[in-house]
Amino acid sequence: MSRVCELSGKAVMTGNNVSHANNRTRRRFLPNLVSVTLASEALGQSFRLRVSASALRTVEHRGGLDAYLAKASDAELSQRARLVKKQVARKLAEQATA
Repeated sequence: MSRVCELSGKAVMTGNNVSHANNRTRRRFLPNLVSVTLASEALGQSFRLRVSASALRTVEHRGGLDAYLAKASDAELSQRARLVKKQVARKLAEQATA
């Protein structure tokens, strides 16, 4: 399982540990990933996703999973999240025409 957020695309970064003597050793900065179940109001269904804590705060700020996916670009979403985004968009389009 890769260490990448399914919603924001936030991934592992690399850098240096720098000691007081200015010795540099390579290190990894890992994203704060949590497994959560997010509910889609349009689909009436829950989805289990592995997202970063910052993306989870953004989902809450934007008003839920549907609103977050509507605003998110496809490039930063995982394959599963893109599928959910298409389903939500299709369902909202059906509701708008009905």
